[in-house]
Amino acid sequence: MPSLPGNAETRDIAAAIEVIVEGGMHFDEPQKNDDDEDGGRGMRGIGIKILEGTTVLGLSRTTGIMNTNSDDIEVESVRQTPKTLPLLSKHNSSLAQANLSSAVVPGLWDDLHCQHVAVPFAAWALANWAMASGANRSHIQELDQDGNAVMTALTAPERSVKWHGSLVARLLLEDRNLPLSDSVSDWSASLLSTVSHASKNEDIPLAQVALSAFLISIERSPGAQKLVMEKGLQLMRDSAKRTTKHKDVQAALAKALELLSTGDLQLSLEESQKWSGILLSWVIEKSSSDTIRSSATKILSCILEEYGPYSLPISQGWLAILLNEVLGSGKTNSVKGGSQPKSDKVKTQIDQSNILIAIQTSNQLAVAVVNLAGKQLEKPADSVETFPLADLLSLEPFAGPFKNLKKDSVSKFDATDSALATLKGIKALTEVCSGDSACQHKLANYGILCLLRRLLLHDDYEKLAAMEAYDASRALEAQKRVSNVPDESSVSDTNNLSSVRVPPTAHIRKHAARLLTALSLLPAVQKAIVADETWCKWLDDCANGKIQGCSDLKIQSHARATLLNVFCNHHTDGDSANDDVPDTGTANKKGICPHYGDMIFLINPELPHWKCPENKDRDIVQRDKSSLGEADYIDREGTTETRASDDGGLSSSVDTSQNRSKSEVPQMDIVFVHGLRGGPYKTWRISEDKSSTKSGLVEKIDQEAGKLGTFWPGEWLSVDFPHARLFTLKYKTNLTQWSGASLPLQEVSTMLLEKLVAAGIGSRPVVFVTHSMGGLVVKQMLHKAKSDNIVNLVNNTVGIVFYSCPHFGSKLADMPWRMGLVLRPAPTIGELRSGSPRLVELNDYIRRLHKKGALDVLSFCETKVTPIVEGYGGWAFRMEVVPIESAYPGFGELVVLDSTDHINSCKPVSRADPSYTEILEFLRKLKDHHT
Repeated sequence: MPSLPGNAETRDIAAAIEVIVEGGMHFDEPQKNDDDEDGGRGMRGIGIKILEGTTVLGLSRTTGIMNTNSDDIEVESVRQTPKTLPLLSKHNSSLAQANLSSAVVPGLWDDLHCQHVAVPFAAWALANWAMASGANRSHIQELDQDGNAVMTALTAPERSVKWHGSLVARLLLEDRNLPLSDSVSDWSASLLSTVSHASKNEDIPLAQVALSAFLISIERSPGAQKLVMEKGLQLMRDSAKRTTKHKDVQAALAKALELLSTGDLQLSLEESQKWSGILLSWVIEKSSSDTIRSSATKILSCILEEYGPYSLPISQGWLAILLNEVLGSGKTNSVKGGSQPKSDKVKTQIDQSNILIAIQTSNQLAVAVVNLAGKQLEKPADSVETFPLADLLSLEPFAGPFKNLKKDSVSKFDATDSALATLKGIKALTEVCSGDSACQHKLANYGILCLLRRLLLHDDYEKLAAMEAYDASRALEAQKRVSNVPDESSVSDTNNLSSVRVPPTAHIRKHAARLLTALSLLPAVQKAIVADETWCKWLDDCANGKIQGCSDLKIQSHARATLLNVFCNHHTDGDSANDDVPDTGTANKKGICPHYGDMIFLINPELPHWKCPENKDRDIVQRDKSSLGEADYIDREGTTETRASDDGGLSSSVDTSQNRSKSEVPQMDIVFVHGLRGGPYKTWRISEDKSSTKSGLVEKIDQEAGKLGTFWPGEWLSVDFPHARLFTLKYKTNLTQWSGASLPLQEVSTMLLEKLVAAGIGSRPVVFVTHSMGGLVVKQMLHKAKSDNIVNLVNNTVGIVFYSCPHFGSKLADMPWRMGLVLRPAPTIGELRSGSPRLVELNDYIRRLHKKGALDVLSFCETKVTPIVEGYGGWAFRMEVVPIESAYPGFGELVVLDSTDHINSCKPVSRADPSYTEILEFLRKLKDHHT
């Protein structure tokens, strides 16, 4: 609280300003007093007359003690001093500066021990008056129109004068009713200088008050911003490095840099590189506040936006640090040691496998960052310390590779190498954090959205590759001009146009979109995406196939799933006290929207039935959506209006008809589940030759067969059977442990069951279309749903299609167990052995459902052997993977496919192929019967 009144006399304020400007004050002529120890010179009570005619503040060296404080100053002994005091001489700057430097944190009391006591008291009085009232501040502004008094206080040698001068400057700048002084730019420079010196002396209170005024000065004055951007960034950077333990100072510096670099002015590329290490430290450090992280993330986002491919060392470094932080968290320790049940041990194996891959990837990514930085900056090895990126490269995990860069020249490295490292980093990050909500929250807090947005919306690696190709062509032309006789051998690989490669940008986008889908269930992520109209429009255009370079079906599905997660959940869950969105068991309850994880893909995401209904009136969104989940919306017959979103530019292709007929509303769900070594899309692509699979090793089964060709569920079935939403699932399977750990059948089924229930699948009639082991996964999933009392999914499953499903085991599973020492069969394969009791039990369960009329079954059987292992002179080993006695469960319809092997049983060659016509007829019968 101010110690002086809010209605100060103008003459008193003028007197204080005069003291500060002149360095002292004139008083009346001294009165002769023989009793004075100083011979009547009036110096016994060292003090200053502040309020004319009323109150005099003073301090006697013999009778008074002053309690000094940065925020408030109280005088314990106040007495009347003689009205006549001599003029206190002006500052001796060198002496005062020496006094200032003699103490680390000098205060007002220290200043009063010197002979110049007038200015400290005047600055104190001016600050208290400014705090007391707006009227006082108005008088100060009128009397100091040129800002000279404030500037003099800011540049004074005494600490207390600087402190109170900074406070006066802040109070005047905060008062929006006052005109802005023309000296604000000079104030700003002086305040920043004060911050720098105070941080150097560890005088944190002075740094804080000066920073508070500095912040407002650059917020209000474009001139101050320009001056600081030109001359003050180094001082800010030095202050940030000196005050890492003081988070209030760090927060103020971060906010100041945000104000400077996110407006009309931008950091230069060199300054951006110099700041990158500090900015990423602000983002990643656990002790950083949300304010610091927010400011740093915004600044980094502007840097990436402004400099594109030139900022790749920064964005790639950000990704490497994120991966390194995730690996250094508790997740690494959670998979170590301890006796565990068998299933938990397998999960632990998978976690350990993912972490080992991620650690290796992290090291590769760190090397890539250093190499790319070295190549872009093109600095000689002896001047590495002068790199603008030196602060960034001194952080972990770059320190080791950076030391090697100092010793060695930069190795051959191009944009494609950098892009491949980024691709591996995104994949590793996604695998490690998949299903781990704590890890996902950490990624969101550490700014992963900024990186994902950049990777999705821009082609920085392609631009960098184009720049490299251009530079190579220019260098080649220059070399030819210089050389009289062109010598091809003299052309270096770096300048060889044939060595230019295309970065895997599409793959980077795909995995970035997958990670975004997994994160889109977090409320903080939903809020960020909703607020970004550009990003929302891009996602919708991508889902609709309108973005060049986004033709991959997976990325289109991820884009639509992200939008559904964001807009169907954001407002519905907005008032929930629990920030963790539940992802199992309650997806069909009112008020809970479907949650689409990264293992569920939406087929044809551009269709209108995938649009999330949005209400225009934001005030009633919570009420409306709490009683209308997406599943209820689709089941209703013409009672719901579907509108384009007002929140993010969702596609205009949304069906806006008020009354949709029953035939236009999807009445069923069809879910495709692949088998061993399959995939959500490649398993279901058409084949040119149904009797041969061009694959060499057992680990490549179904790899090449599904790389090309029409995805028949999306291109044929969606047209011939438009009455259903189509999904396809993804889960990890391996034939042997050489290719990595995979979950056993029961764990895979449990995981997929949770994802399906969370996505609202089971709220209407559902048909599962399966290939190979996928049929067993569905059987186990329904059995688990029954035991867990998830009745909707069990009761609404009206049909299952089995393509070459080993109901009673597979010869392929028998072979690895006989050759176990060589092939090391994965746990999943072991469960497919012939005669497995578990398989018989699951088959009996489905048989009972079929017998009760709860579901219909259609099975397909292969008739040709499948090549497994390639030998010399052709196929050395072929086998019938699922014989007819295992492919037929003993109930339902059976279709024997002529001249078809195991891999191609689910890959029709045309619409007339029995493997397609039979399933189409099966689905039509189910529709007529159940809808």
